[in-house]
Amino acid sequence: MSKAHPGCLFCRILRGEIPATVLGRSERSLIIADIAPQAPLHALVIPARHAADIGEFMAESDADAELADLFALALAFAKEKNIDRTGHRLVINTGSDGGQTVGHLHLHLLAGRPMGWPPG
Repeated sequence: MSKAHPGCLFCRILRGEIPATVLGRSERSLIIADIAPQAPLHALVIPARHAADIGEFMAESDADAELADLFALALAFAKEKNIDRTGHRLVINTGSDGGQTVGHLHLHLLAGRPMGWPPG
């Protein structure tokens, strides 16, 4: 299993070293408010285990259960906010060309406005 990285922003949030607006948590994931929201509701769902991106994350033996937890927390939050039926977008950015700016896998949950297509 990948170890937490001392300088990783999300690892530091998970350890409580950097404050964040916590919106929910599970045994394996944390959901926080994005500090630079791109929609009226913009949350980040962060797995507790450090992995730079989805490829590295999925290479671990317990990745399926961890990924299921990540999505379950996102969907439970969507239901709590009553956006599970009105609509929301779940996004995983990977690499610089994909728009990833923090080298720790995370899921964006965006809602509260119509989402255009194609994105970006």
